[in-house]
Amino acid sequence: MPKLNPQLKLSADAFDVSKLEQVPTRNGFGEGVVSLGAQHEDVVVLCADLTDSTRAGYFKEKFPERFVQVGIAEQNMAVLAAGMAKEGKVPFISTYGVFCPGRNWDQVRISIAYNNTNVKIAGAHTGISVGPDGATHQAMEDIALTRVLPGMTVLAPCDAIQTKQATEAAYAIDGPVYLRFAREKTPVFTTEETPFEIGKAQVLTEGTDVTVIGCGPLVHEALLAANILEGELSLEVINLHTIKPFDVESVVASAKKTGAVVTVEEHQVTGGLGGAVAEVLSEHLPTPMQRVGMPDSFGESGEPTELLEKYGMTAADIIEAAKAVAARKN
Repeated sequence: MPKLNPQLKLSADAFDVSKLEQVPTRNGFGEGVVSLGAQHEDVVVLCADLTDSTRAGYFKEKFPERFVQVGIAEQNMAVLAAGMAKEGKVPFISTYGVFCPGRNWDQVRISIAYNNTNVKIAGAHTGISVGPDGATHQAMEDIALTRVLPGMTVLAPCDAIQTKQATEAAYAIDGPVYLRFAREKTPVFTTEETPFEIGKAQVLTEGTDVTVIGCGPLVHEALLAANILEGELSLEVINLHTIKPFDVESVVASAKKTGAVVTVEEHQVTGGLGGAVAEVLSEHLPTPMQRVGMPDSFGESGEPTELLEKYGMTAADIIEAAKAVAARKN
């Protein structure tokens, strides 16, 4: 079994799914905005008709006077939030990632990013694991849409606890933030004591043969892959919860040590985490690399586990990619 980084104070059962609590990362967002609302009267939450699904309803129950139900009007929600931010509020706007930043990207670009307004965007139900809702509701392009915008911070936390931490940390940033989270229950392997710092990657396990860089719930699949391959290949698993600003130093140092990189994301391999890592390595340290993610395809309806298997985003696929890139290195 690989040794977990003791400084991160991860769950001792991180490699044993049967012993880990399973919680949707969206719950962490709901808990995070409630915590912020209790501490800061300037926090407001807006939602585009998906209060329960995004867990914005947690905030509505506690602070109804600071909650705005915009309805199915994502463009209006972005502009309304930008105006609120100009008046000193700190708005968190929430809906599915396909609708924001998807449907209202122009308003996000101009009203929020171009004007550098202090708006936090919560994109729910991202990735293929949205499941039966199908391609129209599976946000597979949202990292690309947001990280390209100047001044936008982009966060993709790995579990429910880290999503709460990321939500709370987003408040402290003076400027636009995109926070990405998922629908399905996924393993909680961080703890309340696990540190979180925006812009600082977390090395979960140290390795010598291949660096595996992941974001979101698929980071746990990378840990499972590292455990299975222990004794055959030594994987260094990195949780890159902040896509932007990018932790160049940590990624380059790990790539220099292992000489091979695999990226793992529930997103199109073009323009997402894999694209960001490839850009950095091409400039600083050209390295053999393989990307695990959505292979230039739209999703479909199905059970989350079936879809992850079909489109190649499981621990088994990470193992295959790690072996392939290690062979290229040699």
